[in-house]
Amino acid sequence: MIKSREVSDVNPICPFCEKELHEILIREIETTFGKRYVYFCAECKKVLGVSQRKGFWMG
Repeated sequence: MIKSREVSDVNPICPFCEKELHEILIREIETTFGKRYVYFCAECKKVLGVSQRKGFWMG
């Protein structure tokens, strides 16, 4: 079993520029069937992830 623990005193590190992430930028992507969001590093601007698509009926 893998345990999880919430922390507030540790900042994650960008896997690209290897700097601590103090801020993550978010940009909305509009699609035909709803919205997605792309998350990227404020320092190097490389993409960290994209949200899952939600149907138009879900917002």
